[in-house]
Amino acid sequence: MSVTKPWLAHYPDSIAKEIAIPDKSLPDMLQETVAKFPSHHALSFYGRKMTYQELQRAVYGFASALQSNGIEKGDRAAIMLPNCPQFVVSYYGALTAGAIVTQVNPMLVERELEYILTDSGAETIVVLDALYPKVKSVQSSTSLKNIIVVSLQPSEVDFSPDTTFEQFLASAGKSFTPVTIEPANDIAVLQYTGGTTGRSKGAMLTHRNIFSNVLQSYEFFKNDMEIGKEKYLTIIPLFHVFGMTSCMNFAIFTASESIMLPRFELEEVLNTIKQEQPTIFPGVPTMYVAITNHPDAEKYGISSIRTCNSGSAPMPVELLKEFERKTGSMILEGYGLSETSPATHCNPPFAERKPGSVGIGFPCTDYKVVDLATGTEDVPPGELGEVIIKGPQVMKGYWNMPEETANSLRDGWLYTGDIAKMDEEGYLYIVDRKKDMIIASGFNIYPRDIEEVLYEHPAVQEAVVIGVPDAYRGETVKAVIVQKSGKTATEEEIIAYCKENMAAYKAPTIVEFREQLPKTSVGKILRRALREEVQAK
Repeated sequence: MSVTKPWLAHYPDSIAKEIAIPDKSLPDMLQETVAKFPSHHALSFYGRKMTYQELQRAVYGFASALQSNGIEKGDRAAIMLPNCPQFVVSYYGALTAGAIVTQVNPMLVERELEYILTDSGAETIVVLDALYPKVKSVQSSTSLKNIIVVSLQPSEVDFSPDTTFEQFLASAGKSFTPVTIEPANDIAVLQYTGGTTGRSKGAMLTHRNIFSNVLQSYEFFKNDMEIGKEKYLTIIPLFHVFGMTSCMNFAIFTASESIMLPRFELEEVLNTIKQEQPTIFPGVPTMYVAITNHPDAEKYGISSIRTCNSGSAPMPVELLKEFERKTGSMILEGYGLSETSPATHCNPPFAERKPGSVGIGFPCTDYKVVDLATGTEDVPPGELGEVIIKGPQVMKGYWNMPEETANSLRDGWLYTGDIAKMDEEGYLYIVDRKKDMIIASGFNIYPRDIEEVLYEHPAVQEAVVIGVPDAYRGETVKAVIVQKSGKTATEEEIIAYCKENMAAYKAPTIVEFREQLPKTSVGKILRRALREEVQAK
């Protein structure tokens, strides 16, 4: 398979197409920032500030405490926290001690939590106090020895914790023993996938994988930011790979201040923007929907935000235009996966942005679209196929899953499972996941095509499309819609609107209206949950 790179023609001379990746670990990255900007604010949490020097001191304390409690290089340390300073301290403290961070979504139920803890073999977990009973209920089935409990406020949960975060830090030895890290080989993070196609898989991301992605991101955006001057609005969960790299790690590399919020609550977010005046806001479409539809959003000083990096889910074109009209900021939609640390593509700030596209490849990133049948033949521009990716940010493999690793990593290429097309200029358009494609009467139907049209309807605030069983067609199209406040539409009106704006075979035959849609903790609409509802019936 030949590799052509038309996207590189869009790079100006000031942006490197290839980067020499230095042999540095993530703790090395933090240490360099601390050395240059010790008194700069690293973290802000409800008005409480922490400088880079204070952060480093806490990180060394946590690493020393891990060593005092028997944690050695290669051991797994799980983190089950919302966004808070303790997350960053635990993450970098574990890495500094040579441990492998296992990211755990706080929303997991006991069965899912037990699987990840057992699969990873984690012996230590840092957990929010409200979730402590959940961890204790599965401890006997896992290898957990150290449970470190974080309280962000007086707890409403009645429990007797093994060790509080403060007690754990106090258990640190008098000195920290440095650990030798081999960035290209040593795993930094086990990033578990959502498990939408079976068992959740732990993507093994090395220090080099993650550090490479930070460098790639900086090279791509460096002309639009200033080292030591930016403020990140960090709402994307840090346990999510997007938040981990695009908020926490990227902010540390650029000596920026992370303004942290543990959840997306619209009024709290707007008030935080008003008080803190962030300049960069990585988010997901549902967050931008909420802000766009707030009647007084402009009164909160949202004009301080210059750049919004949108990821995790497709950005409807109409939403992008409306948000930018209202805020004056620029949304750069990107693309990535847990397996790629995560970013591989983004609409460039230095060249044409194409609405509906996820842009062009990052430096050092190769990609192409291959046939769906064999995955060996390049498809012509404009035709659909599976996008495959090669680059320094691509994972080492899946933890304890050699067959799945061999299936996903072939001849140095990561097979993403995403159906896409590429235009003549190298811009990539993600159409859908392979598994989300609907086959009705022999036609291949892609939910995103229909959702783009639905978002243009004046009464539609959010929409998601799924396939449901149909005795005649095999599958038929169902749209689930949340309507804008004060506006209504009937099922018949929505179906008629779709038939006017797309081929008849794509138009929904069923429309359901809801007050809200199921979402992940990062705000991504859970199409899978809606399909499971149908299967259950």
